[in-house]
Order: sequence, then C-alpha cells, then structure tokens
Amino acid sequence: MPVGFGIVGCGMIANFHAKAIEQIRGAKIVACFDTFSSSADRFSAAIGCTAYHKLADMLADPAVDIVTICTPSGAHRDPAVAAANAGKHVVVEKPLEITLKRCDAIINACRKNKVKLCTIFPSRFSPANQTLKKAIEQGRFGKLTLGDTYTKWWRTQEYYDSGGWRGTWALDGGGAFMNQAVHNVDLIYSLMGDVVEVTGATDTIAHERIEVEDIGVATIRFKNGALGVMEATTASYPGMLKKIEISGTDGTAVVEEDSILVWDFKKKRKADADVLEKFAKASSGGGAADPTAISFAGHQRQLTDFIKAIRTNGKPLVDGEEGRKSVEIILAIYKAAWSGRRVQLPLKSDPKRPK
Repeated sequence: MPVGFGIVGCGMIANFHAKAIEQIRGAKIVACFDTFSSSADRFSAAIGCTAYHKLADMLADPAVDIVTICTPSGAHRDPAVAAANAGKHVVVEKPLEITLKRCDAIINACRKNKVKLCTIFPSRFSPANQTLKKAIEQGRFGKLTLGDTYTKWWRTQEYYDSGGWRGTWALDGGGAFMNQAVHNVDLIYSLMGDVVEVTGATDTIAHERIEVEDIGVATIRFKNGALGVMEATTASYPGMLKKIEISGTDGTAVVEEDSILVWDFKKKRKADADVLEKFAKASSGGGAADPTAISFAGHQRQLTDFIKAIRTNGKPLVDGEEGRKSVEIILAIYKAAWSGRRVQLPLKSDPKRPK
C-alpha cells in the first residue's frame, strides 16, 4: 500500500510538495484541506485527490498516513497538533512555528501520540551541503574558526501586498530572517553546531506596509568557539544565490546554493578536484528573486528520508527538535536587535516585541 499524504494549506508551497511526492515510489497525495474551500477544490482537481472542507474529516480518512502542513508560518500549530492527535505523522514546512511555545506544542503533541515529526529544510539534503558536512565531520577544516551565511534576496512590494499574512508578526513571525534566511540559519547551525550567543540589528528599508524587517545582520558565537555572521535581506536587487562560508585552521569552503565555489584544504586529497568539478555549476535559481523559482528535489529527498524513518521506526534527519533550533536562533537575533544587547542561548522564553 502506498503511503498516503494529506495536504493542509493549498497555496504555492503545496505545489512543490505535490511534485516531490509524485516522484517518490510508494507515496501518493490522497487528500487536501484548505480554510478556503475553493483553494482545496482547485488543488484537488489538479492533483487528483479528495478535497475536504473540514479538517476533521480529512484527519478521519484512513488513507491519510502523513499530514503535511503548508499553511502560513503562524498557522502551523493548530493543524499540526490536530493531525498528531488523530494519530497521523506530521510534516511541517519551515519554520516549525514562529514562537518556541508554539513549536513545543507541536513537538509535545507528536511525542504524546507517538507519531513522527519533521520540519522541512531541503537545503540540508543538497549533495553539496552534505559533502561539506562530511568534510567537517572528518576534521578536514581543523579547528573551526568562522561560519558565515548570506541570504541576499529580492522581493517586490507586490510580493508582500499579494497576501494579507505576508510581512506580519502574527502569521509570518518575522521578516527576512524568519521567512527567507531560515534555511541558511538552520544550515549553518547544522554544520557548525549549537549557537550560544548572538548580537543583531534589523530594519525595514525598502518595503512599505510590512511590520517586519526586510534587512538584518547578526554576529554569532558557536559553542565550539567559532564566530560567524548572518546576513538576511529581501531588499537586495536583483537577488543573489544564498551562500555559506566555512573556515578553519586547515581549510575553507564556500557553497553558493548547490554549487561549491571554494574547496581548499591544507591536506590535499585526490578527490578534491572531483568535488570542485562535480559541484562547479550545480545551482538552480534558488528563489533569490522569485519564490517559485526553486527545485522540488530537496523536498523529494527529505520526504523520502521521512518515509524511511516511519517504516524503520528511525529518526528523520530534521525532526521537530532540530526545526525548533533555527526558530530559537532567529528569536534570539530579534531580541538582540530590539534590546541592543548580546543575547545568550538557549532562550528561557519567547522574547517580547517592544510596543
């Protein structure tokens, strides 16, 4: 029997999940739900699945094994908790939620009901990034000294105006950091290890009618002693591919989207030239200027990993606890920006925005 997926939220990102699931042998979208019934009906007609106009009805469908949450970020908790309580495994688009309290509600519901949970971070499944992580684990960088990440994207004013939730604290949970750069925040943490301290500065410079930042810069200190910089913006025309730079006492690597630009180590290996050749031109558009210009390959790899975890009773690569960490780092950056002070991690509670 194929693994049956039910989609909650039938907007843009749901289409990428649909394309990814279509390519996974033994997986199928069997149902969908959206608070706007017409959206569910359109998605159903395009995909060939059952449209439900009540979430409870979809969750009662025995053909649904996994529920994928594709709603706006600040509307992840309730359907995710409902799915867990219905005994369904849960996939949540990034970020897991927009506060630690809401993240914990999802994690605890899945733990209580003994169902699997994963947070979508397809960049972790990029072959270039996995090659980079393996080199770090092998100690090729020596002592890690710097871990930097740059997300210099462009979004038009029309992008923010196109949805009432975009650019709001209530549903977007933040701006360039929480919505766009969250991929690289997760990635740099997964490569460098836990973050223990941040400073931050954020502002809204290029866009109108949004509550959140369209530009931000943070400095970070990792538990291993290394330092780093995070830059995030949707105000960098025409939009550049996201970049990760890792440096240590024995080597440096630079990954731009899915391409490796620099791969240089004190102790050379014959395979290094092959790595550079293989990943020289591996990048897609990456959503730098157009949020629809992304590949579904990362989603396909991650959902395949999740299905394997369910079948083997294993742990998915990016579970709920992993997904929570990027939210915590970003909230710490916001707290630092609002207070003008260094902020230590882990956070004891969700920071409060100044009025």
